[in-house]
This record gives sequence, C-alpha cells and structure tokens, in this order.
Amino acid sequence: MSCSMTHRKVRIRRTKVSVVGTGLVGSTYAYTLAMSGLAGEIVLVDARAGRAEGEAMDISHGAPFIPPVRIRSGDFEATGGSDLVVISAGAAQQPGETRLDLVRRNADVYRDIIPRIAQASPGAVLLIVTNPVDIMTYAAIRFSGFAPGRVIGSGTLLDSARFRHLLSRHCRVAPANVHAYIIGEHGDSEVPVWSTANVAGLRLDEYCPVCGRGCGGEVRERIFHQVRDAAYAVIERKGATYYAIAQAMTAITRAVLRDENAIMTVSTLMEGRDSQDHVCLSLPAVVDRSGINRVLRIPLADGERQGLEKSASILRSFAREVGLV
Repeated sequence: MSCSMTHRKVRIRRTKVSVVGTGLVGSTYAYTLAMSGLAGEIVLVDARAGRAEGEAMDISHGAPFIPPVRIRSGDFEATGGSDLVVISAGAAQQPGETRLDLVRRNADVYRDIIPRIAQASPGAVLLIVTNPVDIMTYAAIRFSGFAPGRVIGSGTLLDSARFRHLLSRHCRVAPANVHAYIIGEHGDSEVPVWSTANVAGLRLDEYCPVCGRGCGGEVRERIFHQVRDAAYAVIERKGATYYAIAQAMTAITRAVLRDENAIMTVSTLMEGRDSQDHVCLSLPAVVDRSGINRVLRIPLADGERQGLEKSASILRSFAREVGLV
C-alpha cells in the first residue's frame, strides 16, 4: 500500500523595519537591530544612496553570526509595507547656527520625506529620532496624517536610562532595580521626577537611610546635571553619541514589534492635558503594537509640575516659530 502526501509551502511574512537616515545613529541602530533578531527584513535609506548600500553590505557580511535577517538598501519605495519606520534623517547643527535654524532646516527635510514614507507604508508605526526630537515628532504627525499614537519620538527614554544608571552607581545597586523618570523636553528644559524615583519599591527618602550614602539636594543637583549634560560630555570626548541611543531605539522597537505594553518615557502629542496641550513631549506611556497606547498621569511635586509646564511652553514656542502650530 502506498500513499502520497501533498506538502504545501506556507509563506510566513517577515517583520519589516525601515531605517531612513544612515548616519552614525541610524547605522548603529541598524546593526543593533540586526543583532537583536527582532526583524526579518531591514531596509536602509539615505540621501547618499552609496552610504546606505555600504552599511547594508557591511552588516550583511556578518550573516553567519547573527539571527536570520535580510538587509538591503533602497529608495522610499523599497520601504513599502514596513511594520516600523525609524527616521534619523536630518541636518546636524552647524557652527554659528542657532537651535531655531536647525529646527527650520529639519522641518523642511520632514516636509519632503514624511509624506513619501507614509504613502509607502500607510500601516506603519513611525519612530522619530531626529533632533530636536519633540519638534520633529510633532512635524511627523502633521506631515504624515497618522493618528498621533502611531508616531513615537525617542524623547527622554535615553535621559531616563542615564538617570537610572547614575542613581544606581550612587546607591550601589543594579540599574534594573532603580526606577526613575526624566520628563518633558529632550533637552535643556527636561525635568527629573525625584518625587517618584525609587529603589526596589522604596522612594529615595525611604531608601536613603538604608543605603547610608546620602542623597541631599547637592547630590541630586549634581546627578541631574550629569544626566542633562551627558550628550555634551560624550560629544566633547568622541564627537557624537550613538551607542546608547541605538539601544534605546531597539528597546522601543521591541516594545512595538512584540506588543510588550512597555512603559517608556517617549515623546508623543499631549491632548487634554491643560498647559501641555498640543505639544509633543515625554511622559511615561504604554508602548505596544499600535504605537503609543496611552499616556500615564503620574503624580508630580509642585516644582516638577511647574518644570513640565515650562518645558511645554518652550517647545510650543519653537513649533510656532517654524509654522508647525
């Protein structure tokens, strides 16, 4: 007796991530993403087509050592059908150029590229990394026509990671056991939330007697200044920052692609929040497959609330200056 079996090949759709802008940040993220195994396909796009092609080749040559992934370069059409599009394209601040000049130039870049990205991948989530990231997140929402929750700015996620790192060193515990947020602008007006910072569930005022290290006003001010000025310190020494932000971007990518419901301080459009309305800034938010599912209302001390309102006012002013509001 013989029997025959018919085998039907089942095609499994690969998770696709496109990276627009392959400078130091974009290319480091692409490498980190390839190593993570999160994406089945990675497409690199850059105004300098040769740069994107070279980065794709370089990462691909390590294929035997990383999880299976297809890496290629292309144009905006090649990004079609992406689950996530990560945008780090934009101009760097030039000597003598004001921050407002930089905002205007990068807003012009976004006016060109965001509609093309949205047209190619109308169902994608956008992750914005271009600085100033809060303003560019607002621009991406405007120029894409996407629901605000589908546009995520990297915001103060890295600032919060730096905060946790420095607190962990001071308290001599692992960073994973420290929970602390930086909120507001990713920039000089960002706000440390000392009132809810905790170690192993104990707020700092409760933990300090156990720790014995002391965490008075002078220590807190020093730690915050180190957090706020961290990028300047790195740039002074090596010219640019890209490793840690690439790790933060990969964490956001994981939260989206794996539908993690992770709580992250990412930049999103504030609505129904009084003085923070109609501006993008960072507060703890739940990130899942849809993008930003919801923004959490955390209790703030009076000084923290005032700092957040000031941060929102500064960002709104910049958005008005470049005609986004």
